[in-house]
Amino acid sequence: KALEEAGGDIDEATKSLRTKGLADAAKRAGRAANEGLVDSYIHAGGKVGVLLEVNCETDFVARTDQFKEFVHDVALHIAALKPRFVSAEDVPEDYVASERAIYEAQAQDIPEHARARAVEGKLAKHLSSICLLEQEFVRDQNEKKPRTIEQLRVEASAGLGENVTIRRFSLFELGQ
Repeated sequence: KALEEAGGDIDEATKSLRTKGLADAAKRAGRAANEGLVDSYIHAGGKVGVLLEVNCETDFVARTDQFKEFVHDVALHIAALKPRFVSAEDVPEDYVASERAIYEAQAQDIPEHARARAVEGKLAKHLSSICLLEQEFVRDQNEKKPRTIEQLRVEASAGLGENVTIRRFSLFELGQ
């Protein structure tokens, strides 16, 4: 059907199907995701470990290889890049205020009209480095256009046909 709508153009049909899949995933975002998996990943000879909860809507999807692979990839990513929070919404306000104060102190030599923008830019960059969903997927970092974990989550949701959410994680490092 997509091929017919695209007038026989395979590339256009593929693009249309991918766009529709991502739009459908956005519609599913509000649905309850109470099933899923808790997965663990141990790295570096037992020196780093991750415990991760990822939810979906049904236990049927939670048992699929595609879902299990997504969960494992996210756990591996957490072990490698060590995020502190799932999303920017999870970052405590006092932490954000403290970081903002540091960047404001560093920006004293920047002209007044550009100072606020510079501070907010540094803060946004810092938050994207410590928030899982905003980080570039570790396996895509050598790509021209790496995907973020959020993009990876949306793709998984579109491919599985269910809302997929990363609920929480714990990172353990030997000696920390």
